[in-house]
Amino acid sequence: MKKQQGFTLIELVVVIVILGILAVTAAPKFISLQEDAHTATLQGVKASMQSAATMVYSKALINGEQGKATGTVMVNGTSEPIAYGYPRSNDSAAETSWGNLLDVAAEDFIIKFVSGTNTIFVYPESKTLPTGVTSSSTNNCFAYYTETTATTATPPVITDRVFKVVDCI
Repeated sequence: MKKQQGFTLIELVVVIVILGILAVTAAPKFISLQEDAHTATLQGVKASMQSAATMVYSKALINGEQGKATGTVMVNGTSEPIAYGYPRSNDSAAETSWGNLLDVAAEDFIIKFVSGTNTIFVYPESKTLPTGVTSSSTNNCFAYYTETTATTATPPVITDRVFKVVDCI
């Protein structure tokens, strides 16, 4: 007669415990992938904002508007407000202006001007912008652009102080 052999109960329990430990250590990595995806998307939005600002500045330069505190340029048939040749971000009209420049869907991103900051914030629709947020905030998931305030200011396209992404955490 052949003797049947199989796994003992102890061996099965040990394997289940090992699988459980592996699952617990791997789960946080998979859970954070959504936040990494949000951050990567915002990096793309930041690049789009830089491209839009460069395009607006180029049009302002052609029109001789780059040295003026206020003005407008035509972009895709829409008159966009500018300051020293770059897109404005110092009032609620900037939300509409940046929406036109970026051509982002309202169901995907929210474009928000925060009073007193001269800054426009772009963040995923699934997130919220904290109350009292400033460009130095580090507790949420957003990209931002701070308006140029003088003709001698460093152009926004070459500084991370003006265009920035706060990683999703």
